[in-house]
Amino acid sequence: MTTRFATYYAYRTPHGPVTIRARENGIANVAFGDAEMEGERRPSELTNRAATELLEYFAGKRRGFDLPLAPEGSDFQRAVWGGVLCIPYGETLTASQLARAIGRPGSHRATGAAVRRNPIAVLVPDHRVVDAHGRPPGADAASRLHGALLELERRHRDANA
Repeated sequence: MTTRFATYYAYRTPHGPVTIRARENGIANVAFGDAEMEGERRPSELTNRAATELLEYFAGKRRGFDLPLAPEGSDFQRAVWGGVLCIPYGETLTASQLARAIGRPGSHRATGAAVRRNPIAVLVPDHRVVDAHGRPPGADAASRLHGALLELERRHRDANA
């Protein structure tokens, strides 16, 4: 991949720094933390727009995003991430349910692996994919953050119901 058209920049949010990387055709990466990424470290119109939309989301003022997305992955991974985009705000699916939703009912393990490899955190809301008990999988900081994002969505969804 040619990086001369890629830019990335870390923005401050209520959940700590978020690094956003854009290519000429869309947002390629969103990662929590101040991460080094491929490309030139500088804000661009698209990374600034993505940061603004993320801040609106964190403030409960936005339920979806209006940004071009350009995740890098296999056809299967992109199909999974497309399925994740269809999960409504404040709702969840398991990897098995998501696999069925994308027409690949026997691929729940591969679907779960693709969800975990999502390069565009929040914009592709992988936090809406939960384990069989309805909780974000894992017990690490990412799992806690996923739980916080689900709680934020449910709180704002229910307040506007």
